[in-house]
Amino acid sequence: MKIALFSAQPYDREYFTSANEAFGHQLLYLDSKLIPDTVTLAEGSGAVCAFVNDQLDRHTLQSLSEMGVRLIALRCAGFNNVDLQAAEALGLPVVRVPAYSPYAVAEHTVALMLSLNRKLHRAYNRVREGNFSLAGLEGFDMHGKTVGVIGAGRIGSIVIRILKGFGCQILAHDVHVKEAESIPARFVELDELFRYSDIITLHCPLTPDTHHLINTDSLSKMRDGVMLINTSRGAIVETGSVIKALKSGKLSSLGLDVYEQEADLFFHDLSNTIIHDDVFERLLTFPNVLFTGHQGFFTREALNNIARTTLQNITSFEQGKPMINRLTASMVLP
Repeated sequence: MKIALFSAQPYDREYFTSANEAFGHQLLYLDSKLIPDTVTLAEGSGAVCAFVNDQLDRHTLQSLSEMGVRLIALRCAGFNNVDLQAAEALGLPVVRVPAYSPYAVAEHTVALMLSLNRKLHRAYNRVREGNFSLAGLEGFDMHGKTVGVIGAGRIGSIVIRILKGFGCQILAHDVHVKEAESIPARFVELDELFRYSDIITLHCPLTPDTHHLINTDSLSKMRDGVMLINTSRGAIVETGSVIKALKSGKLSSLGLDVYEQEADLFFHDLSNTIIHDDVFERLLTFPNVLFTGHQGFFTREALNNIARTTLQNITSFEQGKPMINRLTASMVLP
């Protein structure tokens, strides 16, 4: 099958080309992001392979369907950028990669915590400039601290197990899990998690219920000086509210691998351009904010799993076999 792979990066070409040796599909790599203006690039393709910031709204899906595209294959776990109801109405199956490597994101989450706590990003720059002063680099022992984990699925549960190894106390909240013997955490309501956590980390999907879950109201319920980490989806955090919380000291530090307006920024080299996102630029002025550009998933193991699972999903569709990773409109929470 001919597959139009949008938002293709060099690593996509490398891993998909290698994995495709076992599948034999025709891969068309497109640098462009999938938006209404670029839909025509998929002309003649039976499937479209999309990533997290590609736009798969009703209009785009309609255009793809009219062009003869028969399958949408996401090479990611999240699907908040897809209108699943429209896809279902058009008869366009949508498949995804539900678990490329939960360890990759979980480990990156803890790396952000440790870097912010021990101020490694600041220490690195100081030493390179010959400044060996320790002033302002104080951290705290992770041992004994209370960490609130919002979302105890594949990634969140691994974060919990890693942090238990540090000797942390874990409070967890998950709308689908009230308690689990296999997860070493105490499950609580959000208000209790906000009230008692020294560190809060987000591992829930972006749904109407979690959109701007972290806002002025929820921040007001947190301890002064809390650390906030988001490696989930950008729009779970209301950016303007966290900027105010950083200025007031409510947040002692902020670690972000995602950003609600990241679509025009991340996965591109903009080092020689002027970034016009004033909110993003404001965040970068804080010494206690650590940004990474949606790289939490970015390990060799994850990239290999993404390519192989995506191509297997497409092959299963082509051969009329059950698509175990298919998404349905009922998976969207009201």
